[in-house]
Amino acid sequence: MGQQEKVATSLAGAVSEGITASLAPVDAELARRYPGDPGTRQPVHTVYVPGDVFAADTIRSWGDRALASLDEHSPDAASLAAVLGLTDELAAPVYERVRAKLEREPIEDLRVDFEDGYGGRTDADEDAHAARAARLITEAYAKGAAAPYMGIRMKCMEAAVRDRGIRTLDIFLTGLMEGGGLPDGLVLTLPKVTYAEQVTAMVRLVEEFEKACGLAPGRIGFEIQIETSQSILAADGTATVARMIDAAEGRATGLHYGTFDYSACLGVSAAYQASDHPAADHAKAIMQVAAAGTGVRVSDGSTNVLPVGTTEKVHDAWRLHYGLTRRALARAYYQGWDMHPGHLPTRYAAVFAFYREGFEQAAARLAAYANHAGGDVMDEPATAKALSGYLLRGIDCGALDTAEVARLTGLSRAELDGFAAPRRGDLTATAE
Repeated sequence: MGQQEKVATSLAGAVSEGITASLAPVDAELARRYPGDPGTRQPVHTVYVPGDVFAADTIRSWGDRALASLDEHSPDAASLAAVLGLTDELAAPVYERVRAKLEREPIEDLRVDFEDGYGGRTDADEDAHAARAARLITEAYAKGAAAPYMGIRMKCMEAAVRDRGIRTLDIFLTGLMEGGGLPDGLVLTLPKVTYAEQVTAMVRLVEEFEKACGLAPGRIGFEIQIETSQSILAADGTATVARMIDAAEGRATGLHYGTFDYSACLGVSAAYQASDHPAADHAKAIMQVAAAGTGVRVSDGSTNVLPVGTTEKVHDAWRLHYGLTRRALARAYYQGWDMHPGHLPTRYAAVFAFYREGFEQAAARLAAYANHAGGDVMDEPATAKALSGYLLRGIDCGALDTAEVARLTGLSRAELDGFAAPRRGDLTATAE
């Protein structure tokens, strides 16, 4: 062994200690505001079902209707590939996985809607529908028939509907508690948020519910729906959405873009209200930057073009939905809304194609990084994080199998999780 080389320094140890002390508040602020991704599964979509329509068989009914649409309009892999432009290599595995998904888990995230999709109802009707939603969701989880994530979208915090929204949320949560407690997959959505103070009000509301029911502080989180210009840009020119995340005090789980309300707010004509409009891209880009590193996830909106009618019309709607979903995935919006059972085949076809077509390259790059093997791409820790996150998302939704990922990467699920959630300091290091 060679003699260890001597190194010389010029600074006293007190210098480093002083700098560390001066940056202690910043260190604490970084840890509080930017904890990183929670590392939990993110659903690929959210399905909204009006509160008066939601029933015990809703999830299975959507899956059956989606399968029937496939049977009628694209009964085999070749026909669906022709509609969507899938390669021969992807056609069969994507089609087979889509059908299997629709049979096994047709909806990943279901929101019982008491807002726009619900319409005007009497107070007695809404009370009854909120109580029924709690009962049906409790029963679904007990029977193992629930979607991975389920909850409600309440009315917003604006004066005209505030009391009604609060009462509906209270009835729903109370019903869940009486049925055995809040399920792990519970998700609540607060719509039409324009001021950070409305988020603060939601925090106070769920805090009081936690106290009243003896729940642990912080047990209840919620999504913030971005549907107005004021939610993106405040009157003073600052990004309102960043204030909203802060106002949520760690309870915000997602930012959901509302395609049509937001577009209408900006005066976009109905014919041009779509998730790929420049106004939509601007809003989502601000949402994405504001949420980065906070653990709050961003969801894209939806298309209101429904795949119904003749086969030609269904195929046109499928191509539109598939293209919008693929576009969103490429922009790192891994979740969106689906408004009709006929959207499910193309939601899953787009998601599965996205992960399967890049799977082998991502696996090879991550394996090379993990084994310090080098290659034709110089990857760093941040890229390893993105690669493992990509593979994990593919596994979670059913696009990829754990075994095939392990075979090509040589990594277990736990090791993939480790690469996907490195310590903050690891991301500043240079890859070997």
